[in-house]
Amino acid sequence: MRNFKIILVALPFILMACSKGGDSTPTPPPVVVVPEADIAFKVEITPDTEIDYSYPYGAQGGVQDIIVKITSALPKDGVTIDVKVTKDADNTTVFNKNITSTTASNIIKISGLLTEKSTATVLVTSKTKTSNAATKTFKISAK
Repeated sequence: MRNFKIILVALPFILMACSKGGDSTPTPPPVVVVPEADIAFKVEITPDTEIDYSYPYGAQGGVQDIIVKITSALPKDGVTIDVKVTKDADNTTVFNKNITSTTASNIIKISGLLTEKSTATVLVTSKTKTSNAATKTFKISAK
């Protein structure tokens, strides 16, 4: 009987000592957010040669291919490229094109150019982060 009392008194302590303790969930590793690179690009008429943005370009027959080359890392969802040409005299739109792309090099055919001096504006915007955008302008007209 004496042994039975000792076992009864000691049993709760033995059971508590064998307990695995509180269930704690492991802390998940922190999520690493890689910031999107600022959009950078160049405009080429001759492949692999960036245009001189201060120089007025003459397009043969009112049509000119331009290459919009993204030089920064491409955003994961791609970019939108807006090309707009307006006459300098009255600011009317001569050409307007909007494309979505996931490639670094994009050929856009500007058409409808007049002999009047015009300004081409190229706007590249990230589809992932719309506040990430860059713009370049240059003068262009038909020869």
